[in-house]
Formats: sequence, C-alpha cells, structure tokens
Amino acid sequence: MITRHPAPLILLFSLAVFMTGCEREVDETVSPEHDDQALGVVTFAPACDEAATRQFQRGLALKHHMMYQQARATFRELTETAPDCAMGHWGVAATYFQPLWPERPDEETLATGRQYIEQARAAGPDDDSEAALINAVAAFFEQEETLGYRDRITAWAEGMDKAYAEHPDNPDIAALYGLSRLSLAMGADSDTLNDLHDEAEAILRAVWEAEPGHPGAIHYSIHATDVDGRAGNALEMVEAYADIAPSVPHALHMPSHIYVRLGHWDEVIEWNRRSADAARDHEVNGAISFHYIHGLDYLVYGHLQKGNEDQAKAVWEEAQEVERHQPGFASAFHIAAMPARIAVEQRDWETARALPVRKPDYLPWDNAHWPEGLSWYARGLGAIHTGDDELAEAAEARLAELRDAAEEAGESRYATNIEVDRKILAGWISHAGGDNEQAVALMKAAAELETTVEKDPITPGALYPPYEALGDLLLALERPEAAVAAYEAGDEIWPNRRNTRQGMQQAREQLAGL
Repeated sequence: MITRHPAPLILLFSLAVFMTGCEREVDETVSPEHDDQALGVVTFAPACDEAATRQFQRGLALKHHMMYQQARATFRELTETAPDCAMGHWGVAATYFQPLWPERPDEETLATGRQYIEQARAAGPDDDSEAALINAVAAFFEQEETLGYRDRITAWAEGMDKAYAEHPDNPDIAALYGLSRLSLAMGADSDTLNDLHDEAEAILRAVWEAEPGHPGAIHYSIHATDVDGRAGNALEMVEAYADIAPSVPHALHMPSHIYVRLGHWDEVIEWNRRSADAARDHEVNGAISFHYIHGLDYLVYGHLQKGNEDQAKAVWEEAQEVERHQPGFASAFHIAAMPARIAVEQRDWETARALPVRKPDYLPWDNAHWPEGLSWYARGLGAIHTGDDELAEAAEARLAELRDAAEEAGESRYATNIEVDRKILAGWISHAGGDNEQAVALMKAAAELETTVEKDPITPGALYPPYEALGDLLLALERPEAAVAAYEAGDEIWPNRRNTRQGMQQAREQLAGL
C-alpha cells in the first residue's frame, strides 16, 4: 500500500530559463504565463539540503510529466549548485531515454548517460532507495554498445522491479515501476501485455488514491488505460491532470489519449489546441519543442473525424510555418503523418500520390523507419487508386525494406505497424490486378496482424485502418454484408471514425437494396 505523505509539497516551477536539447545547452525564453508553473506533488526527498531537495523534486515532477528536456535542465542546474547531491546526477541520466517511445540511443547519448551515472555514484547515494534508482538507470546505459533500445529498457525495468520490491511504499519509485511495466508491455504478446497493464494500472491507482496530485500516477495511469477496453477506467483522472499542471503542454495533451480511444472528437480538439498553444513558446536549441507538433497531429486527426477538412489543413499549414521543429523521431512521425492523414482521410488520391518523402532534411529519417513508411503508404495508396501501378509497387517494396530495417533495429512494434500498412497496400494492388480473393485475404491478414499490437502512444490513430480498408474493398466488390461486419470490427478498435461510419452506412444501404 502506498502511504500518503503528511505534508505534500505542491511544486511551482519558474520556466524562465531552460538548458535543453540532447548535449547542447541553450537559454530558452518562455512567456510570462509559464512562470510559477504548477507541477503537482512529488515527495521523494534525497539526502541534500532543502534548496537542492526542492530543485530535485521540480526535476522529478517534470520527468513524470515527460517534459524531458526541461527536467534535464533542472537536474543539470542541481548538479552545478549541489554537486554532492547524487540524485541530481541520476536525474540528468534518467532523462536520456523515454521508456514509451523506443528510439535507439546513439553513442554520444550512451556516453553522456554513463558519465552522469558515474558522477552519481561518486557523489554517493545516501540510502538504499537512491542506490536502487541509480542502479536501475545505470543498467540502461551499461549494456554492450551494440544492444538496442529493447534490451536496454528491459535492463532498466528489471532494476525498477528490484527497487519497487525493496521500497513499495515510496510513491515515486512505485510510479516509475508502473511506467517500467508499461515499457515492457510494448514488446509483449497480448496475454503478457494484459498482465503488465493490470499490474501497472493497480499500482498507479494506489499511488493516485494516496496522493491525488502525483503527476506520475495520473500521467502513467492514462498510458496504462490507453489500451483497448480500458479507456473508461481513467476518466476520473483525466480532468484532474490538467488541474494539477494547467500550463504543462504534455499534461494538457494527455487527456486526449483517452478521448481518442472513446471517439470523443470535440475533447480531442479542445485539449490538443490548448496543449499546442502551451508548447508553442518552448524552444529546444532554437527549435520548437516536439510537444507542439505532437499536439497538432492529434488536432488534425480530431478535425478530420469531425469532417473539418479546412480546419485540419489550417493546422498543417500552422505546422509548416515553424522554421524548425525539434529534431527527433516524434517530429519526423508527425510531419509525415499530418499531410498523409489529410490526403488519405479525404480519399484525395492525387495529393497522396505526390506527397514528399523524408522532408524536411534536418530530421533523422535514417532512424525513423515508421514515419518514412507513412509517406510511402499514402503515396502507394494514391498511386494504386490513380492507375500508377509502378509507383504503387515501388511503395510496397519500400515498405518491406523499412519493415526489415525496423526489425533489425529492434523496433518490432514499429515493424509490425509498417507490415500492416504494406499488406493493405498489397491488397489494393492485387485488387487492381484482378485478383480479388487475394486482395481480401491480404486485407484480412493486415487486420489480424493489427490486433497483435496496441496503439502506439505517439499516434492518435491509424492512417487507414485495416478493417476500414477491408470494408472499402468489400463494398467495391458489392459484398455489403461482409463489408458491414468489417466496418463494425474496425469501429470496435478505432471508434467513431468518420470514414468507417460512412462506409458502414453505405454498406447497409447497399445491403438494403439487394
């Protein structure tokens, strides 16, 4: 059982200056409304003086909010003002990986993480709880150089398992342990995934019930229930998150993970507009924080499901006005996804066919296999629907290459998502070639494969879900009864999608006319 702290500290954080980015440190100017920002309640007290403890708690609260660059800046400042505070060094290291967004760390990141872990050990952890957290993060960085994200995150999760077993009453350790279970679930089969989410959800709820203002308990609980059939479990936490952190961009975004699962598009639009507006002035090394474009992609998705095509296009235009988005996988994903969504959702096949690939150049496309795949998927769909068989086949071949590259990089979940899209495109190619039974088989195989993975936290939804594609194919083949069943199955996974509902209505009308 998590014990409630007798006198919780409500954290207010002045965000006037950040040292952000990966290794470079720059000043970040934030508008006055971000000053004295509420962050929630964190009670972990390292063996440091009072000022250093408050600084540490600010950093840990930001880390719980997944505002990693801001947390890193706070911890770095602590290492300078209180170098003997071991947990300040731990905090910097702990911001160099994001447990729910798999991304292979480069050599410089690994070296930097190891450096801060060495400094934490040299400073000397005061007690077993500090040592346990330091050892868990150390396990991520101290693996063989050739190992990828999955092996490293598993090592960290094993360290958190030990930390939680030794300190189950520490709310911050419990919250991080819950997060570690969710990170393991991302690479698990369906049975193991359910068990891990059950455990994480129960532990995080216990933390929240003991301390309703704990940012990690609420944030990670939303991720724990961002799974088929669980979204309703977190509704009472959703509004509370914005209450404890009303100006934190990611806190304003997180409720939409639940609302997307429920198909509540007005709420998706409202929360992500607020999130993007809050993130707009957050810079990372002269670039706009990825939290901005993350909110915009969810905003585009919400507008498209409401039939607000003009508003969706306006959001994409807003994104393009930014000179430089924070380089990274997330920005690459959203910049590829937004124009692809707009074209595919409108069935604007000419536009889809002409979409650029691997643009803008400053983003890390070599390590962004799934994002690049979204562009090729949309281009292939556009090509096959406009009679350009050669481009469609080239797009399918590129998707196969990207799938293999993702698998080789240890990103099996991303590889599966790419393969789902490849099978759908291959199905339409078979249909165009006159092999309708093969087309139907490929679409069904894509739908079955999709059920083996959960929605990734980075995305609001699939570009063109397999059951929706299968329904469209069956409708074109004048098999309305089977089409209705396909659309209904799709609506269970991606509820209240506009094209799924419209296709379902058309299939029912076709069926009634037989």
